[in-house]
Amino acid sequence: MRILWYWTLPVAVLAWELTTRSAQAVFFPPPSQIVVRLHEMWFSGPPSRAFLTDEAVADLLPSLARLFSGWAMACAAGVLAGVALGRSQGLAALVEPLLHFGRSVPPSTLLPVFLVLFKIGTPMELASIVYGVIWPVLINSMDGARHVDRQYIETGTVYRLTAWQRLTHVILPAAAPKIFAGLRLSVSLALIMMVISELVGSSEGLGHRMLEAQSKFDIPAMWAGIVLLGLLGIALNAAFLGVERTVLSWHHSVRNGATR
Repeated sequence: MRILWYWTLPVAVLAWELTTRSAQAVFFPPPSQIVVRLHEMWFSGPPSRAFLTDEAVADLLPSLARLFSGWAMACAAGVLAGVALGRSQGLAALVEPLLHFGRSVPPSTLLPVFLVLFKIGTPMELASIVYGVIWPVLINSMDGARHVDRQYIETGTVYRLTAWQRLTHVILPAAAPKIFAGLRLSVSLALIMMVISELVGSSEGLGHRMLEAQSKFDIPAMWAGIVLLGLLGIALNAAFLGVERTVLSWHHSVRNGATR
């Protein structure tokens, strides 16, 4: 099955290449042309700069900086608020309806509001990313903290753990699988919100570059941005899975031992 999976991408790219060359559609260039344009735009720079071009420094690096900054802020706020709400039934009952309302509002519809509040620039883009990303982290953290096994809490009470010790040694480890599930969802959402915010309110970045390519009818450059975003999403997901396996290795060991 794994060997078949490795063949899927080359076969799909080959089919794409043959289909687009035979169709000769203006809006669907072949992958070979897209790769060449992608290399020219972002990865044909000097070796001393990791082959990054001036466009890459001007667009790719700021986009990545906003992506990771917004994601980190949303994750920190989401985990803290989620754990607090998960461990407080009264507070959760008071706030939860507002949370479900907030996460039901599509983040893209609030872009005009963020433009009014923060103007065009990095603060507006960070606000958009944080708002779009925080919900899965917050909801999963709240659910994980709420459903910690009661025996764990009682054991902590027997050993007279302080509130901080219960949080760091009992609640967070027990809720970690749920928290990481939310964090994994948030990675792809951060990438989506980064692009959307740059399409609307930015003078730099990958989203702005794609919009500029569209206005200039530079179709290969537009597709190069799409392909780059797809590759970036795959790389981010793979990196996060590696971190998750490392951090939750104890959980997988316990689960595997319980199933034997």
